[in-house]
Amino acid sequence: MQKLRVEELLEKYDRGQRDFKQVDLSQAELFEAQLSGIDLSNSTLQNAYLPYANLENANLEGIQGQAAQLSNANLQQANLSRANLQTANLSRAKLRHAQLQGTNLAKANLQGANLSEADLRNADLRNADLRNANLTQAKLQRAQLQGANCFRAQNADLSQAQVDGTTLNVEGYWEDFP
Repeated sequence: MQKLRVEELLEKYDRGQRDFKQVDLSQAELFEAQLSGIDLSNSTLQNAYLPYANLENANLEGIQGQAAQLSNANLQQANLSRANLQTANLSRAKLRHAQLQGTNLAKANLQGANLSEADLRNADLRNADLRNANLTQAKLQRAQLQGANCFRAQNADLSQAQVDGTTLNVEGYWEDFP
Protein backbone atom coordinates (compact mmCIF):
# COMPACT_ATOMS: atom_id res chain seq x y z
CA MET A 1 0.00 0.00 0.00
CA GLN A 2 1.44 3.32 -1.09
CA LYS A 3 1.61 6.25 1.36
CA LEU A 4 0.13 9.30 -0.35
CA ARG A 5 0.74 12.88 0.72
CA VAL A 6 -2.34 15.10 1.04
CA GLU A 7 -0.91 17.66 -1.40
CA GLU A 8 -0.35 14.98 -4.03
CA LEU A 9 -3.87 13.59 -3.57
CA LEU A 10 -5.49 17.01 -3.93
CA GLU A 11 -3.35 17.95 -6.92
CA LYS A 12 -4.18 14.72 -8.79
CA TYR A 13 -7.85 15.02 -7.85
CA ASP A 14 -7.97 18.61 -9.16
CA ARG A 15 -6.51 17.32 -12.46
CA GLY A 16 -9.41 14.86 -12.77
CA GLN A 17 -8.01 11.65 -11.29
CA ARG A 18 -10.55 9.82 -9.12
CA ASP A 19 -8.96 6.37 -8.72
CA PHE A 20 -6.91 6.21 -5.52
CA LYS A 21 -7.48 2.57 -4.53
CA GLN A 22 -5.34 1.03 -1.80
CA VAL A 23 -3.50 4.17 -0.70
CA ASP A 24 -2.38 5.01 2.80
CA LEU A 25 -3.87 8.29 4.03
CA SER A 26 -3.63 7.51 7.73
CA GLN A 27 -3.53 10.67 9.84
CA ALA A 28 -4.17 12.82 6.73
CA GLU A 29 -5.48 16.36 7.36
CA LEU A 30 -8.35 16.82 4.89
CA PHE A 31 -10.59 19.36 6.65
CA GLU A 32 -13.33 20.55 4.25
CA ALA A 33 -11.76 18.58 1.37
CA GLN A 34 -13.89 18.48 -1.79
CA LEU A 35 -13.53 14.87 -2.95
CA SER A 36 -16.92 13.86 -4.35
CA GLY A 37 -16.83 10.74 -6.51
CA ILE A 38 -13.35 9.69 -5.34
CA ASP A 39 -12.45 5.99 -5.22
CA LEU A 40 -10.50 5.23 -2.05
CA SER A 41 -11.61 1.61 -1.83
CA ASN A 42 -9.44 -0.62 0.37
CA SER A 43 -7.39 2.39 1.51
CA THR A 44 -6.18 3.23 5.00
CA LEU A 45 -7.69 6.32 6.61
CA GLN A 46 -6.97 5.51 10.24
CA ASN A 47 -7.03 8.64 12.40
CA ALA A 48 -7.61 10.79 9.30
CA TYR A 49 -9.09 14.25 9.88
CA LEU A 50 -11.98 14.88 7.47
CA PRO A 51 -14.59 17.08 9.20
CA TYR A 52 -16.89 18.85 6.72
CA ALA A 53 -15.31 16.90 3.83
CA ASN A 54 -17.44 16.33 0.74
CA LEU A 55 -17.26 12.62 -0.07
CA GLU A 56 -20.62 12.37 -1.81
CA ASN A 57 -20.81 9.35 -4.14
CA ALA A 58 -17.34 8.26 -3.00
CA ASN A 59 -16.27 4.62 -3.13
CA LEU A 60 -14.90 3.90 0.35
CA GLU A 61 -15.58 0.17 0.29
CA GLY A 62 -13.31 -1.80 2.60
CA ILE A 63 -11.43 1.22 3.99
CA GLN A 64 -9.62 1.01 7.30
CA GLY A 65 -10.90 4.17 8.97
CA GLN A 66 -10.63 3.40 12.65
CA ALA A 67 -10.84 6.58 14.77
CA ALA A 68 -11.27 8.75 11.66
CA GLN A 69 -12.81 12.19 12.22
CA LEU A 70 -15.72 12.54 9.79
CA SER A 71 -18.04 14.82 11.74
CA ASN A 72 -20.32 16.90 9.52
CA ALA A 73 -18.93 15.14 6.43
CA ASN A 74 -21.10 14.71 3.35
CA LEU A 75 -21.15 10.97 2.65
CA GLN A 76 -24.47 10.86 0.83
CA GLN A 77 -24.71 7.90 -1.56
CA ALA A 78 -21.17 6.85 -0.61
CA ASN A 79 -20.23 3.17 -0.64
CA LEU A 80 -18.80 2.29 2.77
CA SER A 81 -19.59 -1.43 2.58
CA ARG A 82 -17.31 -3.64 4.67
CA ALA A 83 -15.39 -0.58 5.91
CA ASN A 84 -13.84 -0.56 9.38
CA LEU A 85 -14.96 2.67 11.07
CA GLN A 86 -14.66 1.43 14.63
CA THR A 87 -14.57 4.39 17.07
CA ALA A 88 -14.86 6.87 14.16
CA ASN A 89 -16.56 10.21 14.74
CA LEU A 90 -19.43 10.55 12.27
CA SER A 91 -21.51 12.96 14.35
CA ARG A 92 -23.87 15.04 12.22
CA ALA A 93 -22.54 13.32 9.07
CA LYS A 94 -24.82 13.18 6.04
CA LEU A 95 -25.11 9.48 5.21
CA ARG A 96 -28.40 9.52 3.33
CA HIS A 97 -28.60 6.58 0.88
CA ALA A 98 -25.11 5.43 1.96
CA GLN A 99 -24.15 1.78 1.52
CA LEU A 100 -22.95 0.50 4.91
CA GLN A 101 -23.59 -3.24 4.58
CA GLY A 102 -21.28 -5.23 6.84
CA THR A 103 -19.51 -2.06 8.02
CA ASN A 104 -17.84 -2.07 11.44
CA LEU A 105 -19.23 0.97 13.28
CA ALA A 106 -18.67 -0.44 16.78
CA LYS A 107 -18.25 2.37 19.31
CA ALA A 108 -18.67 4.95 16.54
CA ASN A 109 -20.16 8.36 17.29
CA LEU A 110 -23.17 8.80 15.01
CA GLN A 111 -24.97 11.43 17.09
CA GLY A 112 -27.27 13.49 14.93
CA ALA A 113 -26.15 11.72 11.75
CA ASN A 114 -28.58 11.53 8.86
CA LEU A 115 -28.80 7.82 8.03
CA SER A 116 -32.15 8.06 6.25
CA GLU A 117 -32.50 5.36 3.62
CA ALA A 118 -28.98 4.09 4.40
CA ASP A 119 -28.31 0.38 4.02
CA LEU A 120 -26.96 -0.86 7.35
CA ARG A 121 -27.75 -4.54 6.87
CA ASN A 122 -25.31 -6.75 8.81
CA ALA A 123 -23.47 -3.67 10.14
CA ASP A 124 -21.76 -3.85 13.52
CA LEU A 125 -23.17 -0.97 15.59
CA ARG A 126 -22.39 -2.46 18.99
CA ASN A 127 -21.92 0.27 21.59
CA ALA A 128 -22.39 2.95 18.91
CA ASP A 129 -23.89 6.33 19.83
CA LEU A 130 -26.95 6.92 17.65
CA ARG A 131 -28.59 9.60 19.78
CA ASN A 132 -30.75 11.92 17.67
CA ALA A 133 -29.72 10.13 14.46
CA ASN A 134 -32.22 10.12 11.61
CA LEU A 135 -32.92 6.48 10.75
CA THR A 136 -35.95 7.06 8.52
CA GLN A 137 -36.30 4.05 6.21
CA ALA A 138 -32.79 2.84 7.09
CA LYS A 139 -32.29 -0.87 6.41
CA LEU A 140 -31.24 -2.40 9.73
CA GLN A 141 -31.82 -6.11 9.06
CA ARG A 142 -29.36 -8.16 11.12
CA ALA A 143 -27.48 -5.03 12.23
CA GLN A 144 -25.87 -5.64 15.62
CA LEU A 145 -27.08 -2.96 18.06
CA GLN A 146 -26.14 -4.54 21.38
CA GLY A 147 -25.10 -1.78 23.78
CA ALA A 148 -25.99 0.95 21.26
CA ASN A 149 -27.54 4.21 22.46
CA CYS A 150 -30.58 4.92 20.26
CA PHE A 151 -32.12 7.56 22.53
CA ARG A 152 -34.24 9.97 20.49
CA ALA A 153 -33.19 8.39 17.21
CA GLN A 154 -35.77 9.43 14.62
CA ASN A 155 -38.00 6.83 12.96
CA ALA A 156 -35.81 3.92 14.03
CA ASP A 157 -37.28 0.54 13.09
CA LEU A 158 -35.20 -1.88 15.14
CA SER A 159 -37.58 -4.80 14.68
CA GLN A 160 -35.17 -6.78 12.46
CA ALA A 161 -31.96 -5.63 14.14
CA GLN A 162 -30.06 -7.65 16.74
CA VAL A 163 -30.75 -5.95 20.07
CA ASP A 164 -30.69 -7.01 23.69
CA GLY A 165 -31.15 -5.61 27.18
CA THR A 166 -28.06 -3.42 26.77
CA THR A 167 -29.56 -1.49 23.85
CA LEU A 168 -30.96 1.89 24.89
CA ASN A 169 -34.16 2.39 22.92
CA VAL A 170 -35.52 5.59 21.38
CA GLU A 171 -37.49 6.41 24.54
CA GLY A 172 -34.41 6.07 26.74
CA TYR A 173 -35.17 2.68 28.32
CA TRP A 174 -32.88 -0.31 28.66
CA GLU A 175 -35.06 -3.13 27.53
CA ASP A 176 -35.44 -5.97 25.11
CA PHE A 177 -37.18 -5.21 21.86
CA PRO A 178 -39.90 -7.50 20.56
